[in-house]
Amino acid sequence: MPITKQRQVAGHAFLRQMYDDSYFPDHVVDQGKAILLRLCERIDAERPSDLESLYALTQAPTEELNLLDGEFVAAGSGIETVAREWICDEFGFVASTYGFKEADTEELTAGRDW
Repeated sequence: MPITKQRQVAGHAFLRQMYDDSYFPDHVVDQGKAILLRLCERIDAERPSDLESLYALTQAPTEELNLLDGEFVAAGSGIETVAREWICDEFGFVASTYGFKEADTEELTAGRDW
């Protein structure tokens, strides 16, 4: 499904800081970026009408990132404090892009274990 906010999303360098840091293997960061892009597609498909609906949609990608942390660890890396902040910022970018500027990044990523 095409992303309706394609211009904003396409112009955004998801997880740029992680790509810029050799501690994080690009092939694993690519998977994280794909998770975020799927979130955009899901928001387009389901069109949440309020914050609670948006927060519900962000739980599956948060769980996917929980699993992805294991791949980071296997590659000698991990989602640690700074990476956690970067990822939360990306969830905030997605929420803001879709009109939820008041979304709380802690709520967007509730259920994370990274």
